[in-house]
Amino acid sequence: MNWNDLISLLCLALGGFFFLAGTVGLLRLPDVFTRLHALTKADNLGLGLIVLSALFQIEEWPMRLKLVLIWALVLFASATVAHLIARRALQQMEMEQEQTPVVEKRAGPDVAEKRIAHPRA
Repeated sequence: MNWNDLISLLCLALGGFFFLAGTVGLLRLPDVFTRLHALTKADNLGLGLIVLSALFQIEEWPMRLKLVLIWALVLFASATVAHLIARRALQQMEMEQEQTPVVEKRAGPDVAEKRIAHPRA
C-alpha cells in the first residue's frame, strides 16, 4: 500500500463521516433552516473529500477534470436548491403568521399594544 492509497482511504473515510453527520443533522435538528445548513455543508464537504479520494486513484487527466466539474455542478445545484427551500419555508411562515388572529391588549386609555395570539394559548 503506497501513499496515494493511504491518502485516498483517509479522504474516503472522512467523506463518509461527513455524509453520516449530514444525515444525522437532517434527522435530529429542529427546524428547516438548521437542517438545510447541516445537510448542505456536510454533504458538500463529504462529496468533495470523496472526489479528492478518487483523484488520487485516477491517472487520466480528462477523467479527473470531469470529476471536479461534477463536484462543482453539485455545489452549485445544492446551494440553489437550499436557497429555494429556505425561501419557500419563509413564505410559509409568513402565511401562517397572517392567518393567526391579532389580539389588541389595552395598556392605557390611548395606547394599544398588538401581539399575535398563539393558537396553543
